[in-house]
Amino acid sequence: MTEESARWTRATVFPDMWVDPADDPRETEGPGPEGESATLQDFLTAYRHTLRMKCDGLDAEQLARRSVPPSTMSLLGLVRHLAEVERDWRNWLGEGDPAPKLYGERDADFLGATADPAQVEAAFTDLAREQTATDTALSAYPDLSTRVGTDSIAIRELLVHRIDEYARHCGHADLLRECVDGRVGQ
Repeated sequence: MTEESARWTRATVFPDMWVDPADDPRETEGPGPEGESATLQDFLTAYRHTLRMKCDGLDAEQLARRSVPPSTMSLLGLVRHLAEVERDWRNWLGEGDPAPKLYGERDADFLGATADPAQVEAAFTDLAREQTATDTALSAYPDLSTRVGTDSIAIRELLVHRIDEYARHCGHADLLRECVDGRVGQ
């Protein structure tokens, strides 16, 4: 029998929020971004912050815990998976041989996630490096209509797909985190 964590939040203003609006790194003052590219990047940045927030304050065991059985997902697995897919999206830009996988065979990003502090640190380092590399590669294409790679995919589609991937996995992170320690919120 598993022990269920009590639901809780750090927010004091709205009990269904992760943190108070004044402490939320996703909240910005002033008008929103100008233009399609800046808007897409703003959404991507917010989802990246959300993923990091959902992992904050947990130790290696908690990050690696598969807290929603029978799923093999864990918060650490999500971090590793998103590092892997950032690299994969860069593969779509070119026509040469793809860069090798970071973690091995399919689903190794999830299945290989273990409660090792060194692995946790490496996963977050991998994610930051792969995000930066993909951001840099995509910045070479200011026209979002540009088609690239053997599949002739539009840069716009790559950007939207990245947002979609992070958004879906942030939903998973909500459930995983609540089952780990009961923390809830947007």
